[in-house]
Amino acid sequence: MALELLSGMRRQEVRPNEFSFNSAISACEKNGQWQYALLVFSEMPTERVTPSEVSFNASISACEKGWQWEMALYVLSQMPSFGIQPNDISFSAGISACEKSGHWQMAIFLLSTMRSLRVAPSLISFSAGISACEEGGQWRMALHVLSQLPSASAIPDEVSVGAGISGCEKGSQWQMAAKLLFDMPAARLWPNEVCFSAAIGACDRAAAEVG
Repeated sequence: MALELLSGMRRQEVRPNEFSFNSAISACEKNGQWQYALLVFSEMPTERVTPSEVSFNASISACEKGWQWEMALYVLSQMPSFGIQPNDISFSAGISACEKSGHWQMAIFLLSTMRSLRVAPSLISFSAGISACEEGGQWRMALHVLSQLPSASAIPDEVSVGAGISGCEKGSQWQMAAKLLFDMPAARLWPNEVCFSAAIGACDRAAAEVG
């Protein structure tokens, strides 16, 4: 519908503005149509409309939802050429795209880039980075990222700690998994099913390796 309305504006010789384009891109993002989102995004300069931070972020998120990590990072890399510095939303979408595609090294690189640009990572950014490491079997890196949350004024939650415990499970680090689990109440976090399952799984893996 959004694309049809955008086309209708052109047929009526009404030039779309930034709001029109952003609405269309966001609609494509929500519907999982990353190709159309990028198509609309690419048409903005043709209509002499400069993409905004919202335009870029919606396009990156569309790529992330479509599992297109390379395209997401390409759009992210184009922001400075338009005089726009990526913000936490931009980077979080890029990190999540890397997480979904199993590219933990790139996820960590983006987290590092945020600090160099003085963009404060949010809990969402950190959690995506931890999950990327967990998915990649990098339990040490997952715990390293988790340990950085307090210094970045990001309070760990069940999702971030759960990802850390899952990382320990995959690395058969039952002692570290148990420590993370038992330390949660002190931080006013209540372990959920994922946390318990991962901790138990870590113990099972360790026992199997010993046996």
